[in-house]
Amino acid sequence: MNIADSTVTDFQKEGVVVLRGIFRDWVEPLSRGVAEVMAHPSPLERSYQPKDGSAPFFQDLCNWQRIPAFRAFIFESPAAEVAACLMGSPTSRFFHDHILIKRPGNSTVTPWHQDQPYYCVEGDRTVSFWTPLDIVSRNVSLECVAGSHRWNTAGYRPKRFDGSPLYVDEQFEDVPDIDAQRDQLVIRGWDMAPGDAIAFDFRTIHGAPANASPVTRRVFSSRWVGSDARFVRRGASGSPPFPHLTLKDGAPFDAPEFPVVYGQ
Repeated sequence: MNIADSTVTDFQKEGVVVLRGIFRDWVEPLSRGVAEVMAHPSPLERSYQPKDGSAPFFQDLCNWQRIPAFRAFIFESPAAEVAACLMGSPTSRFFHDHILIKRPGNSTVTPWHQDQPYYCVEGDRTVSFWTPLDIVSRNVSLECVAGSHRWNTAGYRPKRFDGSPLYVDEQFEDVPDIDAQRDQLVIRGWDMAPGDAIAFDFRTIHGAPANASPVTRRVFSSRWVGSDARFVRRGASGSPPFPHLTLKDGAPFDAPEFPVVYGQ
């Protein structure tokens, strides 16, 4: 899988790029997998029912070991190779999968946040692929703040969608008020077709509006880390939680749950 040098350069510089049609051959199997998860959610299913009574926002995580279509995507799609190329890493290791489904009329706004402080992993080589399985117009699509992956090496304070802190850690600052600075920032977002992907660094600040469209917004997100990944013990309240891991803080990120898929 050839990725243009300019795309890699843009990813390194801005922390986000769009990849057109990169996973178009996987839309049908991923759609079957999503339907299976919705019919039989995992214990990590996290749906939000807006207080205004609008449609729910369905989420579920870490299903690749029980959903054959997700497992096939991880090991047979070009995702692992593309991840390694974008990260500038000789290897790519799968971290986890995440399903995000906003039904038509859902009023939930995904707040501006940075993923890495939620995770039990740190490193300079990371990438998420946000892959829609439906047509997604720009006004309801993921938005990423270009260059924000370089703003703060310590990371920004992770919060639940209700605004409460995920855990207490004084090293983190609050995420800047992005909406108050929109005219001063470069915010990337695109009209998306099924099988396109937005690739972004775990440290890139991103968010998503409510789904005011008449179309369900189904997204399969896969997260990958590179050769410099290290385990960070954030406690059982991390998202997703891996409380059973016995890795030492700062140890190489190496466990059966996180297979190396590309390179050795």
